[in-house]
Amino acid sequence: MKKAHEVDFQLYGDDMQFVEIQLDSGESIVAEAGAMMYMENGIEMDAVFGDGSDEDSKKGFMDKMLGAGKRVLTGESLFMTMFTNKSPDKKALAFAAPYPGKIIAKDLGDMGGQLICQRDAFLCAARGIQIEIAFQKNIGAGLFGGEGFIMQRLIGDGLAFMHAGGTIIEKELRPGETLKLDTGCLVAMTPSINYNVEFVGNVKSAFFGGEGLFLATLRGPGHIWLQSIPFSRLANRIYAAAAKGGSKAKDEGSLLRGIGIGDLFGKD
Repeated sequence: MKKAHEVDFQLYGDDMQFVEIQLDSGESIVAEAGAMMYMENGIEMDAVFGDGSDEDSKKGFMDKMLGAGKRVLTGESLFMTMFTNKSPDKKALAFAAPYPGKIIAKDLGDMGGQLICQRDAFLCAARGIQIEIAFQKNIGAGLFGGEGFIMQRLIGDGLAFMHAGGTIIEKELRPGETLKLDTGCLVAMTPSINYNVEFVGNVKSAFFGGEGLFLATLRGPGHIWLQSIPFSRLANRIYAAAAKGGSKAKDEGSLLRGIGIGDLFGKD
């Protein structure tokens, strides 16, 4: 018997996606704080300590505190938000990604009951999905993994939604097949994937090639999902451009170069 609530959904948009979820009476969905876009009348929201799953409710106080402590250490909130349809009719609500990219919807029942994702990738999930912190056991991944060090483990048999930057690609790695990538480009993977972080092996290329000193190494068998633009990379480029440009876009080839907003609309 399926434990997670069975919800209907539809994705909207292309590069700035959001997901609309239909809840039958009594159904719930859990999301990170601040992800909700809109909800219809009849849906009530409540902050829950943990993930709101049945397994979480069976835990003792100390186990819940330990789980909460892990979330705090990884920069996550102590609480998650649960949205429940309290009306007799089907109602809709929507969740939006916090930056340009795609939303991935996966039924964990089709993934063997587990999926590991970047801790910032989780958007929302049907009630009944357990959301745990997955620390990497390998010391190399722990020290040098960057975004890939601390990940979330999604456990259950229902729908989970993740978001990622840019274009998303799914790859299947055969047994023993290896793929190396920037640690921030990894969105999610099945638990059968062996994950490690390794030194690139060439100091000159690391310092002058712009790719960093360490790369993630994924070894099959299993499925992985990659993103073309990690949010950290996008944020760094925006910050660098803002620092160089200052308050005025001096380098832009435009007739408006050097003209401020006050110049355009006149000054009193």
